[in-house]
Amino acid sequence: MADSFALPSKAGREEGRHASQPVKERGRLKSPSGPHCPIQDSSEITAVLRSEAKLEAPVSQVCSFRRIPMAIRPSYGSWGQGSWGGPRGAPLPGPSSPKKLAACQLVLFASCCLLLQEQSCVAAVKVNCSRPDTYSLYTVLNTALNNSALRPVISLKTPTNVNVSFTLYSILGVDDKQQVLTTFIWQVLEWDIEYLSWDPEQCGTERVSLPRVMIWVPDILINEFMSDNKSPQTPYVYIDHTGHVYDDRPLRVDSSCSLDIYNFPFDVQICSFSFGSYLHYASDVTISQGQPVEYILEESLNVMQNTGEWELVNISVMDQTLLTSNSTYDMVVYNLTIKRRPMQYVVNLLIPSCFLITVDLFSFLLPPESVDRSAFKMTLILGYTVFLLIMNDLLPDTGSTTPLINVFFSICLALMVASLLETVLITNILYSSGQYPNVPRWIRILVLQYLSRLVLLPQKTSQSNRVTVFLNPGVQDVQVVKSLEGGGNVPCQTPESQLDRAAVELLKRLSRDLQAIRQHAEKHFKSSDSSEEWCQIGHILDRLLFAIYVVFICGSFIVILAIWVGWFRT
Repeated sequence: MADSFALPSKAGREEGRHASQPVKERGRLKSPSGPHCPIQDSSEITAVLRSEAKLEAPVSQVCSFRRIPMAIRPSYGSWGQGSWGGPRGAPLPGPSSPKKLAACQLVLFASCCLLLQEQSCVAAVKVNCSRPDTYSLYTVLNTALNNSALRPVISLKTPTNVNVSFTLYSILGVDDKQQVLTTFIWQVLEWDIEYLSWDPEQCGTERVSLPRVMIWVPDILINEFMSDNKSPQTPYVYIDHTGHVYDDRPLRVDSSCSLDIYNFPFDVQICSFSFGSYLHYASDVTISQGQPVEYILEESLNVMQNTGEWELVNISVMDQTLLTSNSTYDMVVYNLTIKRRPMQYVVNLLIPSCFLITVDLFSFLLPPESVDRSAFKMTLILGYTVFLLIMNDLLPDTGSTTPLINVFFSICLALMVASLLETVLITNILYSSGQYPNVPRWIRILVLQYLSRLVLLPQKTSQSNRVTVFLNPGVQDVQVVKSLEGGGNVPCQTPESQLDRAAVELLKRLSRDLQAIRQHAEKHFKSSDSSEEWCQIGHILDRLLFAIYVVFICGSFIVILAIWVGWFRT
């Protein structure tokens, strides 16, 4: 009995339009939903029946019934060309007396309420096909689905559950500057039409495809959507005999994604697809997961066609509720884990940069006194700058986090510049150290004593430049050295002859000349010692920068290999 609602005819629709008008009750206007027709128990039936005697409108109009259901037609006798002789399907004529009218209304209202109480326990109402063909099924479905603007539920207090799933068909690209992920997915939405079902044997099929405009479609959107909808249009949906709707459509999604490019090009990104209703509250539309994430991941990996820069790693899902000041919205969030294929950046960026820094490292083998060493390093810096300008398009745009590869390139360029400056400094020391003052004591201690041991370059000991000169080694009492050190006259016996006095004066002038020569030689030797110390400092600094180069290159290779191994283990 519960599965035999008759579809409304033209006469029933006309009566329904009249039933939607307001009803007078004791001089007041009252909407047709005034007496609560959906009855829950027998006590409510009794209360409504007692209040019904005071109404001037028929029960069918008060309860908004368009036609009398077939289940209660036997209460009035034959419904065809029967006792009252009216045409089939036309409304019953009203009784002649008010008492008969009230009795008919009470019986009709009680039957309707009992039928609704039994009907509320049924999940769907079956439609009857006159023939098992397409035209008959389409005719009854077109009549049953004429209210496509309303949610397909018996009671509006019942929420419509929408199952959401998708298949990732392709990862088209990631815009690092605008933080946008572009993908192509197959979105699948599933929900039920509560008041619709049919017999597959009677209607000839278990499912049928209908135009999307014929039924109610939920307004499910991806909250991270960032651009206009450029997806191809699919005008049809599937409906099976139980009232289950299957909506599958392709979507090109430009979604916002917070990218962490610190480990570029060995980065792993997590982007989200938040499916939810744009307008309906959680009390009207609930969102739940469709297929299991394992099945979605496996199907996505099987159907993905492109082998571009990005690779799908994992898909996870979680339920989420968006709280607002007015109400709550139900959502289901899918998290996509993708990782970049770094081979292009390793071949085009890292390996050439390592080659150039290695060549600059071996340039330390050139003697620092050579001018060709400075020219060689300037050529390397110029080549490295041009290399970075050419490969700038491959580098990501820096946002809140600076990529590690940018730090690597900056350090490489800084080391090349420091190497060139150090070469210029050493060349200047070697060629102009004689004009420098003595080495300060703190530099001598720091560089010549400590850094020389650190770089395994021992300090050279200076030999004594002191020279002893004898004018006449055969004469013991004439010692020029003692005269030079004492600064006095050369001791000699004073002859009384004039010739001897001339010889004494000659020896005095010779002594003064020798003393001047000695002072000049000591000054020259002192400047040579200072110049030699400056040259030692230059060689120690050259060795120290060479050691820093070696440590940096080894450390960079170890870090790059560690990050690469971690990327492969993801």
